[in-house]
Amino acid sequence: MSTNQLLKPVTTEYKEHLIIGGCDMVELAQTYGTPLYVLDEKTIRSVCRDYKEAFSSYNNVKMMYASKALCNSAVAKIVDSEGFGFDTVSAGEIYTLYKSGIDMSKVLFNGNNKTPDEIELAIQYGVGRFSIDNFHEVELISKISKKHNRQIDALLRITPGIECHTHKYIQTGQLDSKFGFDLSQIDSIIEHILKVDKTIKIRGLHAHIGSQIFEPKCYYDEVEVLVKEISRIDNKFNIKLDEINIGGGLGVKYTDSDNPPAISEIADVILDSLHKNIEKYGIELPALYLEPGRSIISTAGVTLYTVGSSKQVPDMTKYTAVDGGMADNPRPSMYEAEYYAEVANKINETPKEKVTIAGKFCESGDILIKDIELPALEAGDILCVYNTGAYNYSMASNYNRAAKPAMVLVNNSQSDIIIYRETLEDLVSHDNIPDRLVR
Repeated sequence: MSTNQLLKPVTTEYKEHLIIGGCDMVELAQTYGTPLYVLDEKTIRSVCRDYKEAFSSYNNVKMMYASKALCNSAVAKIVDSEGFGFDTVSAGEIYTLYKSGIDMSKVLFNGNNKTPDEIELAIQYGVGRFSIDNFHEVELISKISKKHNRQIDALLRITPGIECHTHKYIQTGQLDSKFGFDLSQIDSIIEHILKVDKTIKIRGLHAHIGSQIFEPKCYYDEVEVLVKEISRIDNKFNIKLDEINIGGGLGVKYTDSDNPPAISEIADVILDSLHKNIEKYGIELPALYLEPGRSIISTAGVTLYTVGSSKQVPDMTKYTAVDGGMADNPRPSMYEAEYYAEVANKINETPKEKVTIAGKFCESGDILIKDIELPALEAGDILCVYNTGAYNYSMASNYNRAAKPAMVLVNNSQSDIIIYRETLEDLVSHDNIPDRLVR
């Protein structure tokens, strides 16, 4: 079974308590406090190797971890050691990789509104590829690259007109999208770039059709659109593009009802489409870039909470609250995302009641899990929510002036802090009281 098809980390064990990475989750909660993000190193490495194996028959594949899923220095070092490059979307992600000692030529800078400061930083640090998203960006890159006497290698991001069946907020490949060039605009942007004093070299095309994708055929269609466009561009402009970036988006298993395709399944579809359409449209074999993010990191992560109060609405819902919620995991509130959980200190007990897990924040919509069957919960129990590695910490906030949780990496019975818990002092460290308010 492919790692992205697992509901829990590959090292999950049931002993007296829930064990992940050889570490007792109850003991971790006691040692580091809760809420606590926990990442299993073996699961991260397992899914990276699943990707490399699945695409091993194609000689020129570039795996690029989509940093927006979870970006910190420890994750960067793990993914880098597995041979991945990085897709970034902000100065913060670029700086994190730079400070982590990553080879910046393996980094791509993506995004629909890169600021001049971000472009400056990326060029200074030697980012290997820019994914150009709009006409305005061409002017900024040209101006800043001239200042640094650099030629920029770039991909053109296009919207291929493919809608995958996922939440509308995480669809990105449909025609009506804030990202990329419509197919009808490609000739205009190429003509524009060719006039910009050779500061930008177009290397290929880039598309990303969405996230949490369960339909492999979407990738077949996407590859065909990209190959067809490369052939057409060559015929019209005599430009030999040699790179195709198909983005990422492969789904993961958040609940038992989810059935994402295996990494090998999408690899078969992508490579089949690539070979057939290369022959059909008469282009040379391009470098194939992929940008998995969620499917690399999500299954590796769990979040531990301490159970607090409960409320039984007569003849209706029983709410049980935990010491976190929408500030450390906004996805249920934003997307109606669903999760599965177990009680780490009662891992061998039979579920006895249906409860709704509520967060502690001052919003009625702060609900983590609706109607889940669990053993009878008591204050002090440790709840483990699975598959929280992606888009939980990276989307976390200080709502209600909450401090962001710590993150721990587990492997071979060892636990290490990789992000320290914010303190109350951290929360006020950037505050400033103007002199006129001081009496």
